[in-house]
Amino acid sequence: MKIGRLPALVRTTTFRLALLHASIFILFSASLLAYLYYETAGHLSRQAEAELNAEFQELSAANRGGFDRLNQAVTERSGARGKFFYLLQDSTGEKTAGDFDFLPAPAPEDQVVDVNFDYELRNPDGQPTRRSAEGRISRLAGGGVLMVAYDVGQLGEMNRRITEVVWRSAVVGFVLSLIGGVVISRSAAQRAEQLARTAEEVMAGDLTRRAPVDGSGDEFDRLSEQLNAMLNKLERLVISSRSAGDSIAHDLRSPLTRLRNRLEGGLRDNNADGPRAALAKSIEEVDGVLDTFNAVLRLSRVQAGATGSFRRINLTGITDELAELYQPACEEKNLAFSYRPEGELFVQADRDLIAQALSNLLDNAVKYTPAGGAVTVSVKRLPGGEAEVAVSDSGPGIPPEDRDRAVERFVRLEQSRSEPGSGLGLSLVLAVAEAHRGRLVLDAAGGSPPNVGLAARLILPSA
Repeated sequence: MKIGRLPALVRTTTFRLALLHASIFILFSASLLAYLYYETAGHLSRQAEAELNAEFQELSAANRGGFDRLNQAVTERSGARGKFFYLLQDSTGEKTAGDFDFLPAPAPEDQVVDVNFDYELRNPDGQPTRRSAEGRISRLAGGGVLMVAYDVGQLGEMNRRITEVVWRSAVVGFVLSLIGGVVISRSAAQRAEQLARTAEEVMAGDLTRRAPVDGSGDEFDRLSEQLNAMLNKLERLVISSRSAGDSIAHDLRSPLTRLRNRLEGGLRDNNADGPRAALAKSIEEVDGVLDTFNAVLRLSRVQAGATGSFRRINLTGITDELAELYQPACEEKNLAFSYRPEGELFVQADRDLIAQALSNLLDNAVKYTPAGGAVTVSVKRLPGGEAEVAVSDSGPGIPPEDRDRAVERFVRLEQSRSEPGSGLGLSLVLAVAEAHRGRLVLDAAGGSPPNVGLAARLILPSA
């Protein structure tokens, strides 16, 4: 006969953990109940045993005053109708005092023995009832026999009730622990199942699916938040990858078309210098294509974590070199150039990557600032101790709603794509910032429309 698979809930890790918790709870409850039993029923038994010992010791002390003194003591105690029963026999085995007519067991020769026995007692209605008793029998020095016993019926009834309470409590605790374990495991299993369904739907192609967050702040909420952050980044990367092919094709089609036309024109040109000029222009177009591919490769390496060596460098030294390099370019385009460093700032970084990122920001500022505008570079330490390099211009800027999209791969807000470029400049800057555990912030430069300007701030941790 084939055994079916266990229910899904039983196979989950949460159910096993809940079952383990229930087992530990049951073990603790059993230990607690055993301790309570020992301290209640066990205490009553030990107390009765101690009282029997004390009573027997008192009568043994009376025996040291002679058999008659012992007989008097037993007679008095038997007549008082206390909790003990007595029987005293002389050396011939005849009863001299006590509550019983005969011994429940043979008397020992030279030692004390404990006995358990039943006896008959009449109730208030005169009906005989069987009772249980425990006693102690001892042979006296003169040959007599002394037995002291006590009724265990009441004690046994108390023990029975305590035992029933203990067992009922154990059963209730076992059932409640199992119910609690199932409820806890079911709740945890449902949260885990929601995460699993989210992952399945994402793998099926629904990149908009997100894990539910109920606001409890527990580990499942934290896991869902991290998973959603990962899915947001994955969605952006996938969308960027989907548009990358079209963007690359669009950017390469124009230079390749111009390259082909120039080569054909060079072939038809009868002028001796025609082919040479066509080849020179073709080389320029090929260089532009190679620049695009090199930018893609650099960005891919940075995003994959293939950065160079990180060491403590002077950030102001890099900006000094770039300011010296870009000031002539600004003057050539009739742009005012301003450089404002605030002393030396050191960061733990890859010098080449930082230089490349800042060069991209300056290239964009020079490219998109119209003649007569201004480009400003400032270097300062923020109140939190971070180092900031800000590149501001007086160009058209980037609208707030487009700033998140502007740092994606191959995104060019200039839809005609008439300006040279690959749409990878800001993407590379963002990748470099993230590789250095920094950030890239895009803000308006505070100009007047239509040239509100752009302030691109690269913020890095100080070393």
